[in-house]
Amino acid sequence: MLTYTPLIQSLVVSFPLKADVLRLDKLHESISGNKWFKLKYNLQKAQKQNVNTIITFGGAYSNHIAATASACKLFNLNSVGIIRGEETVLNPTLIEAKENGMQLEFVSREQYSKRNEQDFKDYLQTKYGNHLLIPEGGNNKEGAIGCQEIIEQKWDYDYILCACGTATTFSGIVSNIKSKTTVIGISVLKGENNLPFDSSIMTNEISPQKKYTIMGNDEIEKDIISEHCITSNYSFNGYANYYQPLIDFKSKFEMQYDIPLDYIYTTKLFYGVFDLMAKQKFKKDSKILVIHSGGLQGNKGFEQRFKC
Repeated sequence: MLTYTPLIQSLVVSFPLKADVLRLDKLHESISGNKWFKLKYNLQKAQKQNVNTIITFGGAYSNHIAATASACKLFNLNSVGIIRGEETVLNPTLIEAKENGMQLEFVSREQYSKRNEQDFKDYLQTKYGNHLLIPEGGNNKEGAIGCQEIIEQKWDYDYILCACGTATTFSGIVSNIKSKTTVIGISVLKGENNLPFDSSIMTNEISPQKKYTIMGNDEIEKDIISEHCITSNYSFNGYANYYQPLIDFKSKFEMQYDIPLDYIYTTKLFYGVFDLMAKQKFKKDSKILVIHSGGLQGNKGFEQRFKC
């Protein structure tokens, strides 16, 4: 079991507000960032049910795949990763997963799209036997409840911002903050912004005593952001794709603040944060907290893929 001691680092910014970073990237060498919180109660559930095998899903560069392999090794559980795409040369993410004992099965994108259908679940049951299935990105009730523990209720922030892939982390945070705090999610996904709807369902499931409605891009267009929202305005070229202005921002940010970012999630997050600051979308003299959700293991694979 990992011990969580929050590490908060202040940023010096040229705006009339106070900005801190929650350094979840420092939590563990390989179970980094928000991944531990998503996995914690899933793995405890497996142990309570005497299930020895975890099966989960992800792309070839998935932080979730790498973290699940490492966490299962820590818990003495078998792990299987269903990887989207045909098998190619193993990248650093998959090499690390295999070294931590994960069995990898590569499936076509068409097969992967059917992963939630009963026929696919029956196939996994036949091939691997009794197991606990964790959705892609740890996106289930146990994952969101785990993410509630990222935030301490005694903290006094006006805004909390995090990157969103499945919005599991966002949902957990929203359901465990003070009423004065507004949570803003920066989606890394291009296309129709479905995450506000998905998060509204998840948040109400894990905290049914309240009624949550998560706003979308329209909230960002207001003079001052005042409602929980997820925006896709900073998705740029989409998930895990190359975009030179983001690469430039990452280099400049790391040089100024000595905080490493990953290419896919936290670079977009901090780009969005600083853009919202510049556009004066936060209340004056606000205190904001930015969640660094880790993901740094993926940098080697990204750099290998794009030669950057």
